[in-house]
Amino acid sequence: MSELRTLSRHAGTVLVGQLAVMAFGVADTIIAGRYSPHALAVLSLASSIYISIYVALNGMLQALLPVWAELHGANRTLAFGRSVRQALYIAAGAAALGMLALLYPDPWLSWTQVPTELWPDVRAYLRILAIALVPSLLFRMYSTLNQSLGYPRLVTWLQAGALLVKIPLSWVLTFGLGEVTGMGVVGCAWATLAVNTLMMMTGLWLLRTQDIYRPYQLWRLPEKIEWPVIGRFLRMGVPAGLSIMVEVTSFTLMALFIARLGSVASASHQIAASLAALLYMVPLALGIASSARTGYWLGAGDARRARQAAGMGIGLAIGAALACAGLLLLGREHIAHAFTNDPLVAQAAIVWLGWVAVYHLADAVQAVCAFLLRCYRNTLAPLLIYTAFLWGLGLYGGYLWAYDTSVLGGFMHWAARPSVDAFWISSSLALSAVSIMFAVLVWRASGISQTPDTAVNTHQDSEASSMLTQRLAGKTNMNVEP
Repeated sequence: MSELRTLSRHAGTVLVGQLAVMAFGVADTIIAGRYSPHALAVLSLASSIYISIYVALNGMLQALLPVWAELHGANRTLAFGRSVRQALYIAAGAAALGMLALLYPDPWLSWTQVPTELWPDVRAYLRILAIALVPSLLFRMYSTLNQSLGYPRLVTWLQAGALLVKIPLSWVLTFGLGEVTGMGVVGCAWATLAVNTLMMMTGLWLLRTQDIYRPYQLWRLPEKIEWPVIGRFLRMGVPAGLSIMVEVTSFTLMALFIARLGSVASASHQIAASLAALLYMVPLALGIASSARTGYWLGAGDARRARQAAGMGIGLAIGAALACAGLLLLGREHIAHAFTNDPLVAQAAIVWLGWVAVYHLADAVQAVCAFLLRCYRNTLAPLLIYTAFLWGLGLYGGYLWAYDTSVLGGFMHWAARPSVDAFWISSSLALSAVSIMFAVLVWRASGISQTPDTAVNTHQDSEASSMLTQRLAGKTNMNVEP
């Protein structure tokens, strides 16, 4: 099977699952928009805070994808299992930090000057999501494990099935049904908790019962914390998680700054943001698939094929981005009216969706490159680039343009532009610069023929363990490429 076909099939399977998960948020946005502009504004703010925290913690776990893919490529099944068990300690610490941040969101709300009338509902929403964070992170571990092994379809089936539960449950809990009284927008949060728990429990059951996981002996009692291993995980995972946090917060904090422009601006921006996040699922799937393939070939000691997989991932991302941006431009009016029945919100959203199309072109390239750089253990440079350009030029530049007349009026000879598009324009420019720099870094890193050391040498396999690994691998046909 050709590398292109393998990568495309992997990415397509991941995309279906990611679109199902993304549909959770899109459905909640539509439901909240139909409920009231106030509910949509609350959802926008609460989701922005949750996503900003979740993605940083998720990034620490997602950074293990190329590590586990390398172990798979090297056929080190016992080391793979030990690595997964050690990663449970990382997941536990991440869950504790995330819950603490979600239970006390007032600093975020105060810093960004969110109108105080929205605070109670935002707090109530985030308290529920704090509980939902635990099953969500554990399922993300299960997802990363499967993607590294080349079995994304197991995750996709769960995500697609969960969507069939999430949409009707969110609707009923928000609006009510018959004698059941609706809870308003908080009902969407309760539905998220229920669905995350369902996916986590099903994933654990599959790990316990399916033969494909047996060679890795995942269900051994966890070893004691191996601090050198945890240290190597954190040296790679923390910069990767912070990079994703900077990337996403540069996007989600827009919602908090835009909130001061009023409910119409906040609601219309939420529609644009939902579409931008939906389009992002395509390069995200390609990034996951290409990093899994690149890591696999690095583990197998074939740097040439690793570079080939990386190049294919970037090329596919560019082509898909052009197609998605074109479709969005053609259908933005219909999309805006599908999200809301408020004419003012829809009219504003049509304008912002035009900028989403431009934003997505740059977003697609940098997303795939960020995943590929982790395969080559390059996580610090992306963090520095993200911080300087996305927080600096993109978010802070948009804030100055929108609100600070003293700075922009004096140096750029125009007045402040208190509008949503000030943020979209500055963010698009920043993301374009990031994409160019990331592409150069990937090209340089993939040109180095030496395979990077695997970051999970928890113990050197003994000769007996190696023989056992080979026997187990042979019985389960683990030499087949993912």
